[in-house]
Amino acid sequence: MRSLTAGRDTRPAGVRSLASALRSFVAPCAAAARDNGAVHRPAASSIPDTPGSYQFKDAHGRVLYVGKASNLRSRLSSYFAAPETLMPRTRQMVAAADSVEWIEVRNEVEALFLEFNLIQAHKPRFNVRYKDDKSYPYLAVTLDEEWPRAMVLRGAKRKGVRYFGPYAHAYAIRETLDLLLRTFAIRTCTKPKFDRHHRLGRPCLYAHIEKCAAPCVGDIDREAYDVLVNELLGFLDGDHVPVLERLEKGMHEAAEALEFERAARLRDQITSVRKAIERQQMVAPKEEDFDAIALAEDPLEAAVQMFLVRRGRVVGRKGLIVDKVEDLDTPALVGRLLEQVYAGAPPEDIPREVLVPVLPDDAALYEAFLTEVRGAKVGLRVPRRGAKRELLTTVTRNAEEAFTQHRLRRASDHNARARALTSLQEALDLPDAPLRIECFDISNLQGTEIVGSMVVMEDGLAKRSDYRHFKVRSQEGQDDFAAMEEVLTRRFQRYLEEREEGARRGRRFAYPPNLLLVDGGRGQLNVATRVLEELGLEDLPAAALAKRFEEVYLPSAEDPVRIPRDSEALFLLQQVRDEAHRFAVTYHRKLRAKKATRSVLDDVPGLGPTRRSRLLREFGSVKQLRAAERDTLLALPWLPDAVGRAVHDKLHGREGS
Repeated sequence: MRSLTAGRDTRPAGVRSLASALRSFVAPCAAAARDNGAVHRPAASSIPDTPGSYQFKDAHGRVLYVGKASNLRSRLSSYFAAPETLMPRTRQMVAAADSVEWIEVRNEVEALFLEFNLIQAHKPRFNVRYKDDKSYPYLAVTLDEEWPRAMVLRGAKRKGVRYFGPYAHAYAIRETLDLLLRTFAIRTCTKPKFDRHHRLGRPCLYAHIEKCAAPCVGDIDREAYDVLVNELLGFLDGDHVPVLERLEKGMHEAAEALEFERAARLRDQITSVRKAIERQQMVAPKEEDFDAIALAEDPLEAAVQMFLVRRGRVVGRKGLIVDKVEDLDTPALVGRLLEQVYAGAPPEDIPREVLVPVLPDDAALYEAFLTEVRGAKVGLRVPRRGAKRELLTTVTRNAEEAFTQHRLRRASDHNARARALTSLQEALDLPDAPLRIECFDISNLQGTEIVGSMVVMEDGLAKRSDYRHFKVRSQEGQDDFAAMEEVLTRRFQRYLEEREEGARRGRRFAYPPNLLLVDGGRGQLNVATRVLEELGLEDLPAAALAKRFEEVYLPSAEDPVRIPRDSEALFLLQQVRDEAHRFAVTYHRKLRAKKATRSVLDDVPGLGPTRRSRLLREFGSVKQLRAAERDTLLALPWLPDAVGRAVHDKLHGREGS
């Protein structure tokens, strides 16, 4: 795989200045383009006719759009058509772009994988965006631990853990887990609790009520415990018959041996297993594995629902909300969904068959893609009749209901945010709506542990992934102006550096704000404008919000701007200001707490956390440790002599002696 670039003179061969190359074609968008001289449309011969992925970038090097193509030359040429022939959002993307790059690969499947990875890395503005309509819980088994445990997990998946679900409700999965523990008594405790009971030599309550085999105290050996774990995994995969047969056989054998208490326990376990099975809805006449995907959409958004069927039973469901930034019809959207859902999934999570409402444009390509991820044949199918058609109809109804609920929520929320942004633009006389607001605040206690915070709001919503902390380095004593100057200088110097370097993964300060807001009055605003002028960024709008009268100071006005108290614009400013204050204070308190809990033993060479904890546990306190003789420390069999001498010297003020 190699990256090709194209451009004028010494620029690499796949990057062309779109602003000039499209000048004769995108006249209505000329205001958004930069004049780079007599640069013409890229020659067709400079673009390879091989499969690959391409990325459109803006003038700051940010990736705006990522696409794939079986023929890069043909696909990229389509973007140079007359603007009236382009779809509206495609035309908007081309107008905002400044350059294009491409990467060649060997085949279309590799192009699809590359497109997915680039979208995940850069989160392009003009690619379809997905978000879970809620954080679904999973039943997880931690196979990466010495003694695996069962637990309920949310959020991103991690390696070494088997996930089952997702489930619609956390209470349902906890009830199911409670039933299963009566038969598969594996541990559910945390590692600290496991270690504590291991040291005590006494199991917890779960062992006494027969919901844990108590590996912490050696009541079960490794081989028998692994059998329990494997049986639980098989059961959750839908393989119920072997478990029921084993339990029923054991119950009959216990009854014949007149072990009635054991037979009764096995009978109760069978009841629990059957209840757990009943919780999984039977939807297929045969024990098949497949996923059913359906969607409800309008030109701007879509709601997606997935039912996960294993061995004929629904074992999980998941919902997504799709922001259709791209101009996509339903087959193209289905293809993008398949990429999003399965590209990063472990092979065992991909079934043999995926049911979809319509086939994507190149169904064979996506089948090859799924087969590559799973390592075995995967088929795409649109069911026409029978149980699978009925199930897909049910999934579609779920998607329509989810879409209706989402639009009701979004209508009020989106309209309120749009009004607030428009009101703020008018109140502060900004050239553009402040779609990205960055607010900075300083926190300290009598000049100690000085920290700064940067919080970001995009489209009126907090973007926590862009929040940043700053630990002020050069300032000593209480001088909020100097601290603010250092924080702003570091932030915007980093922006300039990353703008020069171009787009690359891992950039943290790549985007300039539409409004720079500082917490304070005229003095803080003067600091901000001075920093922007020194860095050549004086065109960035700046403002300060004073707490006392909630007045807004602007560089161009001598008197503060009074925004009405009931204005949505003022509420938005207060919201971002208060968030910056909270974020700064939280970090400041964290540093203070860390400093307050430091011990005289923290800097002793060779004395790590484990030895330090054991030393304090055995002596009771630092005071008792200080009273101990050197020979007492050297007599500890688990503490090296050099470390024992270092501890004694540290406690008696003889470091380095």
